[in-house]
Parts: sequence; structure tokens; C-alpha cells
Amino acid sequence: MIHRLQSPGRASDEVVRGFGLWNLGFRPFYLLGSVFAATSVALWTLQYTGLLPFSYVHASTLHGSEMLFGYATAIIAGFLLTAVRNWTGQPTPSGASLASLAVLWLAGRLLVAWPVAAALATSAFLVALAGAIALPLWRTRNRRNLVFVGLLLVLAFAVQVPSLSEAGIVAWPGRIGLQVGLDLVMLIMAVMGGRVIPMFTANAVPGADPRRTAWVERASLGGIALLLVADAAQAPALVVGALAAALALLHGARLWMWHPWRTRRVPLVWILHAAYGWIVAHLVLRALSAFDVVPSVLAVHALTIGAIGGLTIGMMTRTARGHTGRPLRADRVDVACYVLVMAAAIVRVPGALLFPGAYVGTVLAAAACWTLAFALYAIAYAPSLLRARADGKPG
Repeated sequence: MIHRLQSPGRASDEVVRGFGLWNLGFRPFYLLGSVFAATSVALWTLQYTGLLPFSYVHASTLHGSEMLFGYATAIIAGFLLTAVRNWTGQPTPSGASLASLAVLWLAGRLLVAWPVAAALATSAFLVALAGAIALPLWRTRNRRNLVFVGLLLVLAFAVQVPSLSEAGIVAWPGRIGLQVGLDLVMLIMAVMGGRVIPMFTANAVPGADPRRTAWVERASLGGIALLLVADAAQAPALVVGALAAALALLHGARLWMWHPWRTRRVPLVWILHAAYGWIVAHLVLRALSAFDVVPSVLAVHALTIGAIGGLTIGMMTRTARGHTGRPLRADRVDVACYVLVMAAAIVRVPGALLFPGAYVGTVLAAAACWTLAFALYAIAYAPSLLRARADGKPG
């Protein structure tokens, strides 16, 4: 609703005062996702230290599941609902239909004490999201991007693996669902990253000249799909380790061709390159963990904190700025968010590896950096996410 408090001829001021949360997908999901990222990790940290008087999650795997199927899917939803409208020129959910999607996502988070119910709500959300983007893509014959529909549907199934395993419907152990989910989100990030990081780099950094090579693109993305299949099939450690090592080389080459060192003066871009570097680190650590050289938890957190955290905070700031009519230039709060997320990854992964005697301290320090980063984002961006665009344009 727009409150007509200004004098005639001040239409732009009237729009600023309008409530815009349900205008476009990035608005509710970036706000909900950032608040959840901060509060969920804060609650888990209090539980981890024994300071929480009740149990927030009943197992460490459930904490991981919430961050993957809860936080990451919220940001993916916000990005896809916004991007698909741009790709197709067709409307994506807004108003009541967008609010319904948000309620489905929120139900999965509020039902965390009942994992089966939470998984069902999360699957329903992912299926509904897949349907929401499938329709405009199909109408415009945008077959190239229909891959995201398939990935969301597989992700919806992965959420159910622990429940299906416990019921004896599938032979996989419950942890396979989380691993497949991690592989799926890595594939989504690799596809999105390959499309937007070189483009953003070329647009924002004169002379950066990012390059792409067809065979590297196909091999790097196909290789992640192959790793996903290997994990689902519970392939031998030797196979998984060799595949992860090969993928680390491919994605390292991919990143190198984007010339990340030329972006250091443009925070809105370097954060995306830095985050993609954590995908390479994750693959290196997966290879090493397959041969019992390092704990597998380090590989998981390289992906979840460094890559997922870094790419999402980078896209959340850029998308929110661009679609709320603000300058595409990172301010001090944005840079603080980037630095805090990268610090969380560095403390949690190499910090834990180099200082095993201070493991609990590294966990707490990383959690504090993560929580502060997303709390800052939520506080700084809530006003613009809640209000209609300042320039009066739709979205």
C-alpha cells in the first residue's frame, strides 16, 4: 500500500513509502535468509557450548541440513525468482503467491524439532519453487535454464533421504542425502557462477578480460554431476578422491581464466571470485579427506562457509542494490560483511587444521564472524527490501 503523504508531483517520494516486500522474489528470501543465517548459527553455537537451555537441533547433521536446505535454498529461491523474470520477461510469483512460497520455506525452519515434518515442508517448498520458475521458462522456450528446475527437484528428493532411509524405503544411509545436497548446491553455484562472475567482472573492471573455454566449462560442470553420482552410488574412496582432485584442477583453471587478481579494487566483484576459490579449496580437501589426510568436516565447511556463504552474500548485496535502485557499489557495511564471511571460512578451515588444540575456539570464532556478517546484512538491507523501489520502477 502506498501512503499518499506527499504533495502532487512527488510520485517518487510516494513510491518510496510503499511496502515492497512481496514485489519480487529476492526481497522476502534475502531478508528471511539473512535473519535465519544469523539466528540459526547463534542458536547452534549456544547449544554447542552448553549455554542453550533447550535443544535447537538434535544432531550436527541436522545443523548442516538446516544451513544447506534452509539458508542456501532461501537465497537460491530469491536469486532464481528474480533472474527468471529477467531471462524471460515473464512474471514470477509476487504478492500472495510469493508470500505462500515464503510461508512454506518458513514452515520447514519452524518444524526443525520434528525432522520428518520439516523435510516434508522443505520438499514442498522446493517443488513449488521449481514449478514457479518452470512455467515462465517453458512459455518462452528458455530450455537452457530448465536445468535449474531439474536440480531443484533432485534437491527436494535429497531432503527426504534421511526419512526414507529410516523408513527402509531406500537403502542409502541418511547422510547421503546431505552429501548429495551439498553436491547439488555446488553444481548450482558453479552454473550460476560461470554465467555471472565473468560478466560482472568484465562490466565492472576495465581491462579484466575474463575468458571462458568451452571444454573447461563442460568438463568442470559435468565433473560435478559425475561426483554427485559417485556420492549417491557410495563409490570407493579412491574413485571419489581422484575425481575431486581432477575437479579441483578444472575449477582452479576456470577461476584463473577469470583473472581474479584484477578485481581487488572492486569489492562487489572480488567477493565472488574469493568465494569461488573456496569451491576449489573444497575439492582439494575432499580429495585429501578421501585418503584420510584431513578430516572431511574441513571440506564441508570450505564449501558451506567459504563458497556458499561468500557467493550468497555477494549476490545478496549486488541483487538487492540493483533491484532496489541503489548504486552498484559496495559500501563499508557490504565490505564488512564480505570480510567477516571470508574470516569465518579461514578460521573454521585452515585455522582448525593448523591449530587442532584450539578447535573449539576456532568453531566459536567462525560462528561469531558468520553471525555478525548476516546480522549486519539484515539490519542494513531490511529498509530497502521492505520498501518499494526508490526510482518508481517495478520490482
